[in-house]
Amino acid sequence: MLFALDVMGGDKAPAEPCKGAILACREDEELSVALVGAEDAIRPYLESAADSVRSRISIVKANEVIGMGDNPSASIRSKKNSSLRVAMEMVRSREAVGCISAGNTGAIVAGGVLIVGRIKGIDRPGLAVPIPSLKKTTLLLDVGATVRCKALNLYQFARMGAIYMRSLTGIENPSVGLFSNGSEDIKGDGVISAAREMLASESAVNFEGFVEGKDLPIGLTDIVVCDGFTGNALIKFGEGIGEMVKVMIREEIESRLLPKIGAMLMMPALRKMAARFEYETNGGSPLLGVDGIIVKAHGNSRDRAIAGALHVASGFARLKGTDVIKESFESRA
Repeated sequence: MLFALDVMGGDKAPAEPCKGAILACREDEELSVALVGAEDAIRPYLESAADSVRSRISIVKANEVIGMGDNPSASIRSKKNSSLRVAMEMVRSREAVGCISAGNTGAIVAGGVLIVGRIKGIDRPGLAVPIPSLKKTTLLLDVGATVRCKALNLYQFARMGAIYMRSLTGIENPSVGLFSNGSEDIKGDGVISAAREMLASESAVNFEGFVEGKDLPIGLTDIVVCDGFTGNALIKFGEGIGEMVKVMIREEIESRLLPKIGAMLMMPALRKMAARFEYETNGGSPLLGVDGIIVKAHGNSRDRAIAGALHVASGFARLKGTDVIKESFESRA
């Protein structure tokens, strides 16, 4: 399976994407990766790769870059030789099974719609991200692909999220919660209420009603559905809280002797707990609803996170996840 990796996207490009591709190919002998970007910038990172890995990594030239601050739709249209657009075109032509990028989120979504194309029957795509909780890993979508949603969009996010979770986790009947400002049926605006009615009548979705902000850290449901504006705000708030807690714990440990001794004894447990909340261990975020596999990696991804995103993409490909979503929506058309 060949995947196109946009090595020029992200804060640590091209070094970490290149290293991540090598790491992923080392861990998965069936994986092949096309590194899309400036050849002169890519080639030095391949010199240390073992022959068995290097033989499965190729370079596809692209000498333009879509920056983090570029206009998403305009740049994906105008920068035709950008690493992201070339990678997307490889997916559209079926030369590559999927595309992975740590670059401009808006451009990734725009490319998914304009270059790869939506699955027939899907109104808008949804960007999903796994978030850790006390009970389980919850899939939150949308987190930025569709900022303002109609009830139909939320309904379709729930169906696609259920297929994704069932495919990758093996959960036979994943539970779905609709994010609102309260758990009572009377909560939510007109869009939320209409989406609730649609989901409540959908036998293929294990809908458990509304969930609130306090329910996400607990892991009340396997999937939480919301509009892209809300979802993006939730994950950014969560990242900020995580950083705040880390700093506060470090300050308390460093301020007195007794906490230092206790921290040394608890270090294995603290590291294990921190790993549950580290984005590098949770893989990438799939863009569901487009006719190909597109995975968004965190903008600050290092090699391990890039490798994780590649593994997410290859795992979904092996289970023919995109085809399952297509068949599900075509059968309702």
